[in-house]
Amino acid sequence: MSSTRDKNQPGDYVQQQSINHRIDNYMTYMNSAPAKAHTNHFPGDGLLMGKNARESFCHNYVDVETQLFGIGSSNLVNPPQKVSPQLDVPKSLNVIDRLPVLVPEPLIVEKYSRPMYLN
Repeated sequence: MSSTRDKNQPGDYVQQQSINHRIDNYMTYMNSAPAKAHTNHFPGDGLLMGKNARESFCHNYVDVETQLFGIGSSNLVNPPQKVSPQLDVPKSLNVIDRLPVLVPEPLIVEKYSRPMYLN
């Protein structure tokens, strides 16, 4: 017996797939909060560390994690090759200018230079 409901028509299938595609695009927006940012920087003076995507630090992060987790380590047919990470070091972003620390040239820290207790 064939189904006569509207949800089994070709137009309804196309409409449902379009809705699913829009929801998927909305939920997996690439530049949303838990995903990849437009620009990535290390925190400098006056900033706290935020979230960074894995691909902002290393170009082959999947291969590095595969090696760290030991995936494929027991494959005797095609043993895994050693992977060297291709690092991408982001620049540091400073919000405030830090004053330089001035230290006298011959810095001599004397031992017993503090006064005695209750003296």
